[in-house]
Amino acid sequence: MTDQQLAVQAVSDAQRILEEFLEPRPHNNERILDRLVEVLERPDLVVAVGRLQRGNSW
Repeated sequence: MTDQQLAVQAVSDAQRILEEFLEPRPHNNERILDRLVEVLERPDLVVAVGRLQRGNSW
């Protein structure tokens, strides 16, 4: 998977989690935060975003 694909997948996953949060029902806010951290702090994603920021994603 390319750096761009990893980043797009992570954003999609985070958006899905936020959509669930916005549903009109009770939520476990701590669990939602945990899920977002799990998605956005994955080591492969952190490395990929670093490369993208430096312009070395090719």
